[in-house]
Amino acid sequence: MEWQVYLSGEIHTDWREQIINGCDELGLGIEFTSANTHHESSDAAGDVLGKPEDNFWRDHQSASVNAIRIRNLLEQCDIAIIRFGDKYKQWNAAFDAGYCAALNTPYITLHDEDIIHPLKEVDSSAMAWAKTPEQVVELLRYTVQSK
Repeated sequence: MEWQVYLSGEIHTDWREQIINGCDELGLGIEFTSANTHHESSDAAGDVLGKPEDNFWRDHQSASVNAIRIRNLLEQCDIAIIRFGDKYKQWNAAFDAGYCAALNTPYITLHDEDIIHPLKEVDSSAMAWAKTPEQVVELLRYTVQSK
């Protein structure tokens, strides 16, 4: 069985590559998917429909276009990894976690200890909380290889 793992959240560090490379090194049968992680093109996703003058409507339009990909991939994944970084507030990641919870899709949160309190509701629905990409790799290894 090839597992589908969706990688959600912060885009300013290489945590995705660390997880993908770690799982590749172990030979795990995992296909990774993600939202568009290129900030500028994600913000401009809806511009093909006409660029609104107001930033609210531009963001709304692009969020809707991005949601086509995100919702489909979240609905198809076996598990999601939801990363919260310290540089920006990742409201989109919190939304993805809530969507996973509504779909009954298991997810693992990945974040530092200093944001445990603001993420208490998100973490309470998660199957696990990891502090490092290496821990995520080990959780995935156990999940896909357990006998």
